[in-house]
Amino acid sequence: MTDHSKANGCPFQNGAQTTQAAPDNAFWWPNALNLDILSQHDKKTNPLDPDFNYAQAFQSLDLEAIKNDLRELINSSQDWWPSDYGSYIGMFVRTAWHLAGSYRKQDGRGGANTGNQRFAPLNSWPDNVNTDKGRRLLWPIKKKYGNKISWGDLIVLAGTVAYEEAGLKTYGFAGGREDIWHPEKDIYWGTERKWLDETKNRYDDVDNRDTLENPLAAVQMGLIYVNPEGVDGVQDPLRTAQDMRVTFDRMGMDDEETVALTAGGHTVGKCHGNGKAENLGADVEGADVEFQGLGWHNPEGSGNGSNTMVSGLEGAWTTHPTKWDNGFFHLLLSYEWEKTLSPAGAKQWEPVNIKEEDKPVDAHNPDIRRNPMMTDADMALKIDPEYRKISERFHQDPAYFSEVFARAWFKLTHRDMGPKSRYLGADVPAEDLIWQDPIPAVDYTLSDSDVAELKATLLNSGLSTAELVATAWDSARTFRGSDFRGGANGARIRLEPQRQWQGNEPERLNKVLAKLEEIQASLPKKVSIADLIVLGGTAAVEKAAKAAGVDIVVPFTAGRGDATQEQTDVYSFEDLEPKADGFRNFIKADYVVQPEEMLLDRAQLQGLTAPEMTVLVGGLRVLGANYGDCKHGVFTDNVGVLSNDFFAVLTDMAYNWKPTGKNSYNIVDRASGATKYTASRVDLVFGSNSILRSYAEVYAQDDNKAKFVKDFVAAWVKVMDADRFDV
Repeated sequence: MTDHSKANGCPFQNGAQTTQAAPDNAFWWPNALNLDILSQHDKKTNPLDPDFNYAQAFQSLDLEAIKNDLRELINSSQDWWPSDYGSYIGMFVRTAWHLAGSYRKQDGRGGANTGNQRFAPLNSWPDNVNTDKGRRLLWPIKKKYGNKISWGDLIVLAGTVAYEEAGLKTYGFAGGREDIWHPEKDIYWGTERKWLDETKNRYDDVDNRDTLENPLAAVQMGLIYVNPEGVDGVQDPLRTAQDMRVTFDRMGMDDEETVALTAGGHTVGKCHGNGKAENLGADVEGADVEFQGLGWHNPEGSGNGSNTMVSGLEGAWTTHPTKWDNGFFHLLLSYEWEKTLSPAGAKQWEPVNIKEEDKPVDAHNPDIRRNPMMTDADMALKIDPEYRKISERFHQDPAYFSEVFARAWFKLTHRDMGPKSRYLGADVPAEDLIWQDPIPAVDYTLSDSDVAELKATLLNSGLSTAELVATAWDSARTFRGSDFRGGANGARIRLEPQRQWQGNEPERLNKVLAKLEEIQASLPKKVSIADLIVLGGTAAVEKAAKAAGVDIVVPFTAGRGDATQEQTDVYSFEDLEPKADGFRNFIKADYVVQPEEMLLDRAQLQGLTAPEMTVLVGGLRVLGANYGDCKHGVFTDNVGVLSNDFFAVLTDMAYNWKPTGKNSYNIVDRASGATKYTASRVDLVFGSNSILRSYAEVYAQDDNKAKFVKDFVAAWVKVMDADRFDV
């Protein structure tokens, strides 16, 4: 008899009648090193043509035409999602704000640069509720202009045009944000297992808000900034001010910018909480297929318009929520405010004895006036002494407030785009801003013969291969693909604060820089120190390859400039200091995470793949580039030769591996019992992790010695040129 019990089962999972996925490797081995961080955004996930060039496509965009289309949309109201006050100003400002607002300066991750709000977890954060409606309202415009504008650029442009429609003279707009095509799983947003968990999970000391866990900026899982109802939902503006100061600082904003952004963001639009939050449907990722990528369905009434539910707070901040004016400070500072609850039960503040003419009209019925409201963060601008001083100045000088806000909005929405050379479009401001890390352009070119002569001079300078390689690496390794900061261009390694960083070995660095400056002074035409640093490492790698029996020309492209100290924001550059660099076997202190995990984080920020990371570690070890001339991982008797010895020894069963400390191991000869080499966890992970070992075995093979050199050179050049957006 035929068993039909599985006849209707899904063929995927062999007919299993379950919606639960089978356990993966992370379930069975939760402590195993996860290399997924190095394989994000694989080209196979990108639906655009391999030769598609976004910069060229954007340059063909009719910027004024798309802005006109946005203006028309902003001043409309769509049946499926009606606008407030007949305008989508608040909607598009908020959508852009929450796209850009996830940026944090500690690791440069988050922000508007990738259009990541389209994917989990950001598309489903409680703080991002109904930004899905903002993106869907923009879809007809995205559809019309297609590949000429990315989602990241379109959302930021929509928010900027919305402010212009409100009456603000904006500072400018730049395109150049390239979209990703699947979630950024490599971003650490916290350890919490539920949205809006208590803040104690993020602080070493909850009473000291400066102890917020690095690299986090938001105070709770699922928030962009701070809790609008107060710290852990307790209304206390002074305590909320502490959270604001830390959170906005971690976004690279000072007190004045914090006040401007908070007030300016709340000058337009309104909060939505006219209903019961518990009735809302699932978020974007959790909603069923019939909702077509829209979340938080509200079954009450129309589910939108007057029934819209977002934060749960209810009301506008200002008398004229679609107009750029000074109404926020007028209401905040002119009235006393009392604690109250929204219809949804959210904690907010409302004015006492407000004049009728100061009340905003209802968002959908102009014949009705409503009380304005303030969040705990808004009240902090009045209660905190330093914020109060700034608020009063802005109140007294509306033009100054508008200028500061316009610049802060530009910074908020462009902070993660890197140097101005990456900016696209006719609306790019001419001014160089210090947070853009400006670098002077060079006025020279180098011929092949010039480069050859410089290589010879550098190799005959008395500087060792290790010194030249380590200095070039240290200069370039600061690059972060997350926000395009750092790198060798600018030679900021010779400036504060980088010149004193422990990982840069100041004594060794000063010796190398002094010699390079001496060489520079002797040249018939000036060459930047930035180029000399990179060329010195390049020449040393080429020499080491030849010593290994492989003749190869290491590509070098001149054109790096030398930044000045005045062009360098010392405070913000402190976040680029390497706390660990497994490529050079450097770790500054003991950390909760293992050294090999910190290696993965650095490799991902540098834009490296797992094979590139592997070949670079092996090559840098035999070149003797370890921090402080440490011998861990230097598995060779011929230091300075670009051989595959690291991998040959690592995979050789003639040795035993014995721990001698938390991060140190002896490599012991099985036959004699003698210690031949020493190693760190970073070294040994290339033999212990099954994926990394598969790469190590490739480079250990006798027939791949030349391939090892070729791959090392390619990865080396990638690191050296990572910040060369002009080539």
